[in-house]
Amino acid sequence: MQKSPMTVQGEARLREELDELKAVARPRVIEAIAEAREHGDLKENAEYHAAREEQGFIEGRIQEIEGKLSNAQVIDVSQLPKTGKVVFGVTVELMNLDTDEEVSYTIVGEDEADLKHNKISFTSPIARALIGKEEGDVALVKTPRGEVEYEVTEVIYG
Repeated sequence: MQKSPMTVQGEARLREELDELKAVARPRVIEAIAEAREHGDLKENAEYHAAREEQGFIEGRIQEIEGKLSNAQVIDVSQLPKTGKVVFGVTVELMNLDTDEEVSYTIVGEDEADLKHNKISFTSPIARALIGKEEGDVALVKTPRGEVEYEVTEVIYG
C-alpha cells in the first residue's frame, strides 16, 4: 500500500482526535449504553439505540484514524532543504497574472485540505501545477473557467 504524505500538524491533529475518542467519547458512550440498559426493554429504548449508533460511529472513526496514521508518511517541511522549489508542505505566495490578485496556499495531504484556511491537497490541479516550480516561475493552472497563470512570488518552508 502506498504511503500518504501528511504534515506534522496534520498528524498531530489526528492523534489528538484519536486520543479524545479513546479517552473521552468511547467511555462516555459505554456509560450511556449501560445506563440505557438499566431502563428495561431495549426494543423501544431510544436512548439505547442512539448510544449504540454513536458507539458504531466512534469505533468506525477510531479505525479510520488509526488506518490513516499507519499509512501516513509524515513530512516535516521545516527539516527540508530550502531550495526555493515548491514541494509538499510549503506555503506558496502567488500572483494571478490576469488580475494581479495575490493568494497564498499551503500544500498539504488530502485529509488536511481546507480551502477556508488556504490549505490545498497536493493532488489538486493548482498544487500539481505548482510542485517543482521556483520563485519567479509561472505556473499554468487549468480551471473549469479556463487557464489561469500564477507567478510564484515566494516559497515559505515551515
